[in-house]
Amino acid sequence: MKRNPFPLVVLALVLVFLYLPIVVLTANSFNLSRFGGSWEGFTLKWYGQLLNDNQVWFAFVNSLLIAAGATLASCVLGTTAALSLHRWRSRLQGIHYGLIYTPLVVPEILMGISLLLSFTAVGMDCGLHTILLAHITFCVSYVTMTVLARLQDFDDSLIEAARDLGANAWVSFIRVQFPLLLPGIISGGLLAFTLSIDDFVITFFVAGPGSSTLPLKVYSMIKHSPKLPVINCLSTVMLALTFALVLASRAFQNRRHPKAPNGRKHGAIA
Repeated sequence: MKRNPFPLVVLALVLVFLYLPIVVLTANSFNLSRFGGSWEGFTLKWYGQLLNDNQVWFAFVNSLLIAAGATLASCVLGTTAALSLHRWRSRLQGIHYGLIYTPLVVPEILMGISLLLSFTAVGMDCGLHTILLAHITFCVSYVTMTVLARLQDFDDSLIEAARDLGANAWVSFIRVQFPLLLPGIISGGLLAFTLSIDDFVITFFVAGPGSSTLPLKVYSMIKHSPKLPVINCLSTVMLALTFALVLASRAFQNRRHPKAPNGRKHGAIA
């Protein structure tokens, strides 16, 4: 029976649609042409300009600091919120769940305007601190939902067994519940870090003078044509770092769970 080539054609078109722009962007980072309309030769001078652009690296450091702070705070607040929603069921918890769920469905432009009005109402000047507070506001929701999904499959009898053996509430949480929830907390933290480091809309409203982040800096660089090749280089570097982190993560997982000769991981149930 002859196979239908239509699914393969559709798959190829989708892959080209998704990844061709990335390939073109990477190639133009080595293109001598400033506008990338035609190939004029191989060069690394745009990477040299990127290395010497202190404003780009200043914005990059700001993005890293804000993303790290927002991730840490949202992991703590999101985990406690998830534990509270899982343990207690009441009308007040229904309101709590609504407050946690709202940032997931409200458009980012409304979130940005609302946060800006809130900061202005309390007389708070915009800066890195307001960006951090804004990022924590929406990152908490993602961490909470991730940990809450992990708690749905959690066996509460493990906590009861630890308490029966003499452990208090804190020890039973640290020694029993926290290690089992750690994969969900890490997943939520990675999601929060990713959303924070590339957020533009909300950051645009709550940023102040001297508090530019990398997305805001890239947006301002797009307006000036001489900076276009530098943006290509910056995107290529971030893409390479992302691939490196993914490969390192996969290598770490393979070292922790090596595969047996039959293809299964060691410790897997036959």
